[in-house]
Amino acid sequence: MNDLIIAGIQIPLTWEDAATNRQDLSKKINSIDRPVDIIVLPEMFTTGFSMKPAPIAEGMDGETVEWMGHEAHKSNAVVTGSVIIEENGNYFNRMLWITPDGGIEYYDKRHLFSLAGEDELYSAGQEIKIVEFKGWRINLNICYDLRFPVWSRNTSNYDCIIYVA
Repeated sequence: MNDLIIAGIQIPLTWEDAATNRQDLSKKINSIDRPVDIIVLPEMFTTGFSMKPAPIAEGMDGETVEWMGHEAHKSNAVVTGSVIIEENGNYFNRMLWITPDGGIEYYDKRHLFSLAGEDELYSAGQEIKIVEFKGWRINLNICYDLRFPVWSRNTSNYDCIIYVA
């Protein structure tokens, strides 16, 4: 198994302004001064943790998925983070995993944060997601999932877990 070099990027997000946040994140990604394998972006990195998904949700064919693919290709690194996705009339807090060759995998947040009303507006995912990358098996999770250790117990023989928050 090879070493993985992971870059975590955090920025002050512009509330519910996907275009500005993508632009600001592109600058941060472009400033990474050495090759990395995975670039980790925050939870709901295009909007902030919004409880108004209808006007800001995107589809899997939206601008953010396209932007992530472009950034992954350009940086020759996986780009991962969560965004608000609308699919079949439901909203998901979806962690996207986009590889430099354009491959897309995703994990829908299982444990929604009821204290903020996330469970009233978003649909919960049902499946654990393990991705394979450079010989590593990586478990994808989002924020509040951390509070449910049985969910992420290593019964799936993964090597690493990434939580975006």
